[in-house]
Amino acid sequence: MRIVDPTEGDYIETKKENLFFDVKGLLHPNDYIICFLRFFPHPNGERKKNGIVFKKIYKLNERYDLLRKNYPKYLFFSEELDLEVQGVKKDEIKKIYTPRCFFEDLLKTPQLSSSEKRSKSLCELFITEGNLSENSIGITGSIMVGLNTEDSDIDLVIYGTETSIKFQKKLKKIFKKSDDCRKYTMDEYRTHYDWRASGSNIPFEDFLKSEERKQHQGKFLGHDFFIRYIKSPKDWKGNFYDYQYKNVGRIKLKVDIIDSKDSIFTPCSYKINPIKILKSDIKPNTVNIKDINEINSFRGRFCEQARKGEKVFVEGKLEKVNFKNELEYFRILLSDPINDKMIII
Repeated sequence: MRIVDPTEGDYIETKKENLFFDVKGLLHPNDYIICFLRFFPHPNGERKKNGIVFKKIYKLNERYDLLRKNYPKYLFFSEELDLEVQGVKKDEIKKIYTPRCFFEDLLKTPQLSSSEKRSKSLCELFITEGNLSENSIGITGSIMVGLNTEDSDIDLVIYGTETSIKFQKKLKKIFKKSDDCRKYTMDEYRTHYDWRASGSNIPFEDFLKSEERKQHQGKFLGHDFFIRYIKSPKDWKGNFYDYQYKNVGRIKLKVDIIDSKDSIFTPCSYKINPIKILKSDIKPNTVNIKDINEINSFRGRFCEQARKGEKVFVEGKLEKVNFKNELEYFRILLSDPINDKMIII
């Protein structure tokens, strides 16, 4: 079987252990795909497929712990990323699930479950009102791999740089026009806060500054939905081996956001002008603050977090980036759901 490299939003099923991983990022090594465990067989699970009972795993540290204990071959140390990552070797892949193919299948299937009907209807609403082509949108998440419940969220992927930017601008009108698609209420933002910011010590008021104006999430027919935007392949700069990252330590900064046009995408990115280092465990005189010029995250919670012209407190892992041995700079990577923060001042 020839394996075409999966990308963000795709899922991978393994051959032997019946594990399901969700793919992270756009660029991958030659021999394996970077992806994170999402479903695993467990007798006390709440989901079932092909006679096997599965459990969903949420927290990142729990995913690492489970793999380390039961499936260590799916953990790799990447010299390029200077990080232990989860991943599946290409010869271990049983099946790749892709959002666009799943949506195409739903369009051809006469008998759908209520969850499938909901997801299909939201796609059709966005196609009609957002002027999207059918091949620029897909459905990902648990429903794509047949492990959803009736309460599962609707997770959508929209493909293409320009397509995503144009559609994002149309969401305000869609929210106003549609009776079924809406933004969260204040009570729902509080529920969202408990899920997204639990344990982070971020005040609700600070959480709300960003969340209340985000367009890529909301409710459709009473169910949560989330949109993930993926850039066009022509805009994926370089390949996996063009980049070398080095973990420098943790840092907290006050910064100006000077460019937020890539904040809607996964991974999201912000260009910054650092103002002041507030806290760090970095060795003195090893980093020039002027060389810290970017914030990145692969986590959807940091999409649309701030806008150009705003000041934010940002706390995360500082990495030295080397691109093709031609360009060096520092970025702040936001990945830890508890300790990493980006708060509008």
